[in-house]
Amino acid sequence: MKKKTSSAIHHDHELFRVPSREELDDFTTKDPWRALRILGEVVDGFEALHRVRGAVAIFGSARVKEGSPHYDAARETARRLAVKGFSIITGGGPGIMEAANRGAQDGKGLSVGCNIQLPFEQEPNTYQDISLEFRYFFVRKLMFVKYSTAFVIFPGGFGTMDELFEALTLSQTDKIEHFPVVLYGRDFWAPLVQFIEGTLGDTGYISPEDRMLFTIVDSPEEVENHIVSFARKHHIL
Repeated sequence: MKKKTSSAIHHDHELFRVPSREELDDFTTKDPWRALRILGEVVDGFEALHRVRGAVAIFGSARVKEGSPHYDAARETARRLAVKGFSIITGGGPGIMEAANRGAQDGKGLSVGCNIQLPFEQEPNTYQDISLEFRYFFVRKLMFVKYSTAFVIFPGGFGTMDELFEALTLSQTDKIEHFPVVLYGRDFWAPLVQFIEGTLGDTGYISPEDRMLFTIVDSPEEVENHIVSFARKHHIL
């Protein structure tokens, strides 16, 4: 991946670091100025996505290559959901994100990508009908949660885990409706599920009912059936 030469894209880093004494006198580096820029990013996202209803967000590793089993499964999952009338939202990058956007277009559904500016290049994939770019991770996350009625989590790294536990925490605390959170690939997720059910459950750090916040599947058909059933029950489709 190509490295960015400019430090201007490190917006999250700049937001959270302690400013120097000289910067305290520069209005453009002050938090009120950044708050206006953040608000503008939120407004732009709302404006672009305000007609999106009942979408499914699909997450997973950007490092997965075309032709791999998980790439093919993500593409087929998105295709099936698109045929049923769901829009598909991803992080807009390569790997699982590309596969899901591609599958959405295969199924003649709306394909949305919420790309993020990073210190290294994450080129938006070419299978997006709506392509947005965000400076701030938390604004991007807001779009995923606001416009989705289900999350499908394919195998991935830290970013994928972040999206998973964000959804579980929001559901657990009733900050959002308890929409489906579907983990794809039993073998991959088995150690994490064992930790959740064993270590976290046995110590009482989560409640028994918290285990019901997610479902594990092994096929695109299972994803489709689970999400379609939920959508029909809640009059989303």
